[in-house]
Amino acid sequence: MPDNRADTAVIGGGILGLAHALAAARRGDRVVLFERGEFAAGASIRNFGMIWAIGQQRGAIYQRALRSREIWLEIAAKSGMWAAPTGSLHLARHPDEVAVLEEFVATTPAARENGTTMITAAETAARSSVARTDGLLAALWSPTELNVDPRRAIPAVAAHLADEYGVELRFGTTVRGIDLPTVSTTAGDWKVERAFVCSGNDFETLYPEVFADSGALRCKLQMMRTGPQGPDWQLGPMLCGGLTLLHYAAFDDCVARAALRDRMDEQLPFHRENGIHVLLSQTADGRLTIGDSHAYAMTHDPFESEEVNHAVLDYLGTFAELPDPRITERWTGYYPSLRDGRTDLVVSPTPGVTVVNGVGGAGMTLSFGLAEENIGG
Repeated sequence: MPDNRADTAVIGGGILGLAHALAAARRGDRVVLFERGEFAAGASIRNFGMIWAIGQQRGAIYQRALRSREIWLEIAAKSGMWAAPTGSLHLARHPDEVAVLEEFVATTPAARENGTTMITAAETAARSSVARTDGLLAALWSPTELNVDPRRAIPAVAAHLADEYGVELRFGTTVRGIDLPTVSTTAGDWKVERAFVCSGNDFETLYPEVFADSGALRCKLQMMRTGPQGPDWQLGPMLCGGLTLLHYAAFDDCVARAALRDRMDEQLPFHRENGIHVLLSQTADGRLTIGDSHAYAMTHDPFESEEVNHAVLDYLGTFAELPDPRITERWTGYYPSLRDGRTDLVVSPTPGVTVVNGVGGAGMTLSFGLAEENIGG
């Protein structure tokens, strides 16, 4: 009979589950990770690959993002995984966008201490060959953002867990129930001391009452990707425009944002109604990832809107010029989103079991830091 025993079980093979498995293994636990799919295929591989500290809520969440960035770089150094410390540029083409960015810098000492600063159009051109500088008034430069390739990074992290820490990976295994010390799976029962349920978009299988009580909704988003831009081509800093200032919590307290919101509501009503803000990142082989939109409901139709895709690309064209803009892939992503401003859902429904979810679109940015906080030393 196999010795199906571990100190810690983690349910979910996306970034949140991998992060908790890593934190537990670093503490010295014997860890088993269960993922119902043959490989992770959810939000953790359907994203931009942005470790996006600059957009996170100021204070503890920003520091959590910076800690996550450190862990990503540690894993990349050990595993050879592609991780480019590109930084980011918020491109401001209207005075109200400049006002928000200047207020953010002036009121956020932690960002300034980490190198965030306003730069000119000429300085922007020196950093980015893709950013449009005609009509550019200024840009916010932040050096803290890290670009990974999610379709390669998630498998690389899983392999690192197995190779470096001996984490037992049980892909293709569904957890049917937890009654500690027993974790019941489709491949037999395991005995463990504690369990972390990091099930992402599947929040009906285990502890559905936790999610019903949380008020979480599913977010549906649309994204696109180009083909490779050329041999050894590099995007450099990841890019975004003014709409992004209305999306991320880092800018919530900026008084100047009200005027920007009013203008965007008037000039870009379709974008605002469909939760569109536009980001641009790169993959390891020089493809460009473009998106996205945001729709919130418990159940979504399975169809993409070409009108949304066109709106995304049209807005991208206002601040970036791509060497080869031809789209080769389109997809939808889904993740649970807390609609009350919380950055995560951490609940213990029974002794020894912790449900962790609700990181929304910031899973790649926050998961490693959040896992360390949840598991401790």
